[in-house]
Amino acid sequence: MSEADLLSRIDEAQSYIANKITLKPELGLILGSGLGILAELIEDAIVIPYANIPHFPVSTVFGHAGELVIGRVKGKTVVMMKGRFHIYEGYSAEAVSFPVRVMKALGVHTLIVTNAAGGVNTSYEVGDLMLIRDHINFTSRNPLIGSNEDQLGARFPDLSEAYNRKLRKAAIDVASQQQITLREGVYIGLLGPSYETPAEIRMLRMLGADAVGMSTVSEVIVARHAGIEVLGFSCISNMASGILDQPLSHEEVMETTERVKQKFLHLLLGIIPLI
Repeated sequence: MSEADLLSRIDEAQSYIANKITLKPELGLILGSGLGILAELIEDAIVIPYANIPHFPVSTVFGHAGELVIGRVKGKTVVMMKGRFHIYEGYSAEAVSFPVRVMKALGVHTLIVTNAAGGVNTSYEVGDLMLIRDHINFTSRNPLIGSNEDQLGARFPDLSEAYNRKLRKAAIDVASQQQITLREGVYIGLLGPSYETPAEIRMLRMLGADAVGMSTVSEVIVARHAGIEVLGFSCISNMASGILDQPLSHEEVMETTERVKQKFLHLLLGIIPLI
């Protein structure tokens, strides 16, 4: 698909959303599996189903509500994705990250991304929260492949600081004040949807990964291409394959995120006013 087509699709989606709201969003949030609780605290919320937004994909995964929520949180105007899209659902990397393009067009300058991830670092425990210091794109996909339109971003964007250093420092300070243990590590994104084998997890650990998941990297690449600053978190919802002698399941992911969501919510609410 041509870049001109992408620009027109962004414009149509942005126009549809803009006509439904009176506020200009400044902060974007993408909430992973089971982490959509923050949407309940948005003031004067406008809720738009993904299915109604032109050119938006539709989430098919349990735990992803499939709604865009716009309103106010802690004095900030936010646009929140309550549920995201994944390449394993059959979408391209460009389609998965399309909402980030629309966020930029709406006025967003900062993005918080969250995900549920498997713990690769053996010092981690189920239920830990990890601040994403960096990521490894192991999906063999890049949303920027194809022709480039300069008004969207540079042809070769710099990812040397994919996750903003000042925002990470603010997150660490808030976690310390709230006496929340916040790990800091490297997230590696794979295609999925199958969980990894024990041999693959040993390989990922050798590559320097601390947590593994099936999302996030495409969205962050597009955010940085668009000049959006990024802060990212992983909820360690299970230990990766081979670390514990038990099978892996999405039910375990949802159970863990349910257990830690209040801690995660307090952390986000402490960070948002500082952005």
